[in-house]
Amino acid sequence: MQLPRQVQYDIDERVDSLGFAAVKRAAALLSDAYREGRTPQLPSAELVAAYLVTRMPATYAAVRTALSEAVPLLAGQTISTILDIGAGSGAASLAAREHFPDAALTLIERDSALAESARAWLPGGKFIAQNAASMGAFPAHDLVIASYSLGEMGADVAPRLWQAARVALLILEPGTPKGFALLRDVRTTLLDGGAHMLAPCPAATPCPMTGSDWCHFAARVERSSLHRRMKDAALNYEDEKFSYIAFARDSVTLPLARIVRHPQHHPGLITLELCTPTGLTSRRILRRDRDTFRSARQADWGDAWE
Repeated sequence: MQLPRQVQYDIDERVDSLGFAAVKRAAALLSDAYREGRTPQLPSAELVAAYLVTRMPATYAAVRTALSEAVPLLAGQTISTILDIGAGSGAASLAAREHFPDAALTLIERDSALAESARAWLPGGKFIAQNAASMGAFPAHDLVIASYSLGEMGADVAPRLWQAARVALLILEPGTPKGFALLRDVRTTLLDGGAHMLAPCPAATPCPMTGSDWCHFAARVERSSLHRRMKDAALNYEDEKFSYIAFARDSVTLPLARIVRHPQHHPGLITLELCTPTGLTSRRILRRDRDTFRSARQADWGDAWE
């Protein structure tokens, strides 16, 4: 999965104009900040460019992957407006546009440099230059997305996000124990407040992930040549680990289970780790169960399982 071609081209052009060496130094500073658990500030053009090269593709891929699981469950409900909270460079809006090409976009972002970047590839979007955490209420939209921003704003913002969602709300955080713990608390709060589960959970029952375990998924990002050079990476891809939760205003038909680990393949046997309405379980599928075995061979971590 890659950013849209024109967006990738624009990013490459920006790096060329600033100089590869300067942007690579900025990318190292960003990497240090993320590794230390700090929210990086982007005061320079080089730091913004480094973010666009190294982080934007992963955010885009994570949101697009989460939406690919959530959107089909909405069963044709109309999404004509989308609100992107803490929109950054517009990665989540770009991913949402892949699913809803005609939807009107509103992006809330306090960082003027990132917002200016987003304007370049989302010229029809409406931009609100505010700190979302300090807004009393958000304008109502059909779909509300908070991608890697709730951790910065604080969990108390979640009910306001839900209040603004006419059809659905999607929240993503890093696929870490901390990111998942935040989403698990939000899950409890919003379900108690009347929200309906949309994804990834197969039921609105208490989350079975306890102790040191956490629910997360992965989106494979195809690294561009520039991305590989920036990170001195040998592989032409990376896996973005993320946790997400999606809610619907109306009840939807949920899958029977969700695959929560990489399927384990052995000769004549595939084992699936599943989250079900009654908790976590392992499903052993033998080759003699031909149709089920064939489905399991095609299944992947994060897929719904029927």
